[in-house]
Amino acid sequence: MPETQTAQKTSKRNEKVGEVVSTRMNKTIVVAVELRKSHPKYGRVISKSKKFYAHDEENSARAGDMVRIEETRPLSKLKRWRLKEIVRRSALAEVVAAREEQQAS
Repeated sequence: MPETQTAQKTSKRNEKVGEVVSTRMNKTIVVAVELRKSHPKYGRVISKSKKFYAHDEENSARAGDMVRIEETRPLSKLKRWRLKEIVRRSALAEVVAAREEQQAS
């Protein structure tokens, strides 16, 4: 007897959470993801940072924001990720956005 699925369909794509480092390119953000791993022998936690180029369709992310990126098909030579959501806005981004609104009006 087939069961009906009432839960939302979950994505099997790889996801990472990191901080936006650069937004200088059009529709592209650079996200730094910090990988923390315990040393197998000595137990010390080792932090390693890696940068990922991600596609941002609306140019909504700003430098300093914490974002969640999702793996996707290759979009260009370096872009294999796309912006899924903005987890947390940086305080600096909010100040800049408020300043832009004041200048527009």
